[in-house]
Amino acid sequence: MEPTTTSPAQAIVDGVGGADNISSLTHCATRLRFELKDAAKVDAAALDANPVVLGSVPQSGDRHQVVIGGAVQSVYTDIMNLPSMKTLGTPSDADVKAAARAKVRGKVAWVDAFFEYLSDSFRPLLGVLLGGSLIIAIAAVLDALGIVPFQGVDRATAAGATWIFWDAMWRSVLYFLPVMVAYNAAKKLNVDPWLGATVMAALFTPEFMSLTDTSKFPETVCTTNPTLGTDSCVATIFGLPMQLNGYGGQVFVPLMMVAILALVYRFLKRIFPENVQMVFVPFFSMLVMIPLTAFLIGPLGIWLGSGLGTGLAWMNSNAPFIFAILIPMIYPFLVPLGLHWPLNALMLANIQTLGYDFIQGPMGAWNFACFGATAGVLFLAMRDKDLVMRQTATGALAAGLFGGISEPSLYGIHLRFKRIYPRMLVGCFAGGLTIALLGAPFGGVKTGAFAFTSLLTIPVFNPMGVYAIAIAVAFVVAMALVIFSGYKDKDAPAEVSPQAVEADATAPAAAAPAAAPAASIARATTEVASPVAGHAVSLDDVEDKVFSSRTLGDGVGVVPTEGRFVSPVAGTLATVTKTAHAYGIKTDSGVEVLVHIGIDTVRLKGEHFTTHVEKGQRVEVGDLLAEVDLDGVRAAGYDTTTIVTVTNTKAIRNGEGTVTPRAGVEVAAGDPVIEVVR
Repeated sequence: MEPTTTSPAQAIVDGVGGADNISSLTHCATRLRFELKDAAKVDAAALDANPVVLGSVPQSGDRHQVVIGGAVQSVYTDIMNLPSMKTLGTPSDADVKAAARAKVRGKVAWVDAFFEYLSDSFRPLLGVLLGGSLIIAIAAVLDALGIVPFQGVDRATAAGATWIFWDAMWRSVLYFLPVMVAYNAAKKLNVDPWLGATVMAALFTPEFMSLTDTSKFPETVCTTNPTLGTDSCVATIFGLPMQLNGYGGQVFVPLMMVAILALVYRFLKRIFPENVQMVFVPFFSMLVMIPLTAFLIGPLGIWLGSGLGTGLAWMNSNAPFIFAILIPMIYPFLVPLGLHWPLNALMLANIQTLGYDFIQGPMGAWNFACFGATAGVLFLAMRDKDLVMRQTATGALAAGLFGGISEPSLYGIHLRFKRIYPRMLVGCFAGGLTIALLGAPFGGVKTGAFAFTSLLTIPVFNPMGVYAIAIAVAFVVAMALVIFSGYKDKDAPAEVSPQAVEADATAPAAAAPAAAPAASIARATTEVASPVAGHAVSLDDVEDKVFSSRTLGDGVGVVPTEGRFVSPVAGTLATVTKTAHAYGIKTDSGVEVLVHIGIDTVRLKGEHFTTHVEKGQRVEVGDLLAEVDLDGVRAAGYDTTTIVTVTNTKAIRNGEGTVTPRAGVEVAAGDPVIEVVR
């Protein structure tokens, strides 16, 4: 009989309190973002135990993020296709009131809401922004090789129509970005997204653009800035002066506009009956917001973006050392919290107002330090034959080097091992310092395009050589530090990786590492006995990749012939799972032993298992640990093979000790199956 299993998607929904507890669900490049009715219902342990989940991050109010990695789109789709999710988005009146009350929870809830609004306005555009940045990269390579002149004043003539069309392919993303942002921002604030896009698009029409033509409109006055050589035009509309700007690439304008549109929209929804709202709410919204945006919000947004960009440009020019080092050093702390979006908005504003951006270059030092740390982890995982971490690091490194996406590395590895961050920060500092030193004669590293900092986009930065050296330094320094010092706590058991263990961290991770014996003391031998009668087999024959790869240490499997399980060593119980299927024991000599009854039996949630011990209890060899209904476990569809491993095998062998399993024999409970010499 096949066991009844819950899909990873359904398990995630259950972990956040069920479909009825979800107000809304969105996702970014790596994370599912839930807005919940009651965050207290989240089962963080269940989420972390899910094999597709890299981690979960609670936020203020009733928001919760679940980190998935590169497969987030497919997981999101699976969740939205669940039958229980069909009613999402149709809350009751009580739900609406509860959500409104929840918004005032926490002293900084409004700050979190602001950054959510900002990030949700950009997040759906990551795909086209990444696609556009790669098109830019190809153009930059062709220009650098002297094949097609994409740069320069006369590039339209020099490049020809075909390549100017190629140029239009990426500029379409940047030019119409305000319309796209307005659509997303309106959707985030529960305003008709097409209304937000329409208001912003009014400033992109040929009619609006033609107002700068003084030969057609004598009421338009244009002046030239003698310093910058730029024209500034003001038209008289309805007897009032209107500053005329180019809004292509502007992001502050749509963000400000939609925030005000939401207030107007909700006011109009209240005063008009439902049967006429479809006509009059959009009509009056456009009638109010298009002039308000053209006369006030647009110029104010451009002034704000220009002012912030000019301030950072001043810092980049007058304190280049501080700026070049500060940017890569703060990004590792901004990205996990989603607070990096304001800087991304400034990058776009810089490109539009200054014609170039100077933040992305130093930011590249952070990204490549992050990827370098991941490369270091991958090297160690391959050396240690850690299959699970090798797979995690390989995917994260590929996403980083070729996509410029740091979240798989950050959430999948770096935030899980506290030794990595300090080493990665040294790489960030080294890369930033390199830009500060080598980039000083050039005014720093600049780019004329919004580009994800990957290997493929190196040519878009100028000077390219300085940028390439800086990111190489950041990458190599972080990688070398991780390789030479390791990324796990010294002597920590391998089970610290949530990808390598089940829901309850079955191995005795909480036990303190044993001190290595002094060279002058004779090595002690510990016999680890079989906890149950049966047939001892090699871990290579165990149908579980975590155990067969020795991620949780070397040992044996025992195919049991009875349901009585006893302690294989004398020591203290460091771990007793609530589901009674796994026991971690630490001996007085520091040997850490894991007894794991069955494969994936954590899913039985304790059914068919009866424990006779508790955590912290002292046990001797042969003391009863648990009684198990093996027939019931098999009937549920689970393998009863019991795993016995020495979880600190690596530390013992590094101390020149040995761990020697004995497999391929019939054993009784109490017969030796592993010899440990340390």
